[in-house]
Amino acid sequence: MTDMAAVDLEAIYAKPNPRVIAKARPALDIHSKKFIALSPFCVLATSGADGSVDASPRGGNPGFIHVEGDSRLLMPDRPGNNRIDSFRNITEGTGLVQLIFFVPGINETLRVGGRGTLTSAPELLERMVEFGKPPRLVLSVEVSEAYFHCGKAIMRSKLWLKEAQVERSAMPSIAEIIHDQTKLGEPESQEAIDARYRTQL
Repeated sequence: MTDMAAVDLEAIYAKPNPRVIAKARPALDIHSKKFIALSPFCVLATSGADGSVDASPRGGNPGFIHVEGDSRLLMPDRPGNNRIDSFRNITEGTGLVQLIFFVPGINETLRVGGRGTLTSAPELLERMVEFGKPPRLVLSVEVSEAYFHCGKAIMRSKLWLKEAQVERSAMPSIAEIIHDQTKLGEPESQEAIDARYRTQL
């Protein structure tokens, strides 16, 4: 197997339909705004100064990411593992971000790209109280591109189908996994972890 060049890709893949190119919009429209308002979950991707890439799950109540006008998103930061890889990439790297929004039950996803900056402006933090507490920071994204992905990936994965759901007991708890990998911490049960998580949302 050899590494492929662009010319090899062109030999394998047909040119995209003009509509696939035209659907990428330079700002948020009525449909993308509605999708974001319905979305309780997204993945945030950032790139670092050293060329590294980070992808991080983010979640909250539907519409937890606020839309301002046609070209600005505001994402509150909630308690996590404090690695802050995404935020280091934004402050030290390119500042470019990509988000993919999911809405349970809808097979299509929404991709939004732009440039991110961080703020701790008190008026923004006060506006974004959720789970009884304000965020620590707010990620502001100046949108430069937004478009919908077709639903084939979600359909292939059967992500939203009840019969495709895996029992949590199929995997050890996250604490047991990390203990096996690092020998640090205590190998708690998933039930104990979930109970603690609920106090830290």
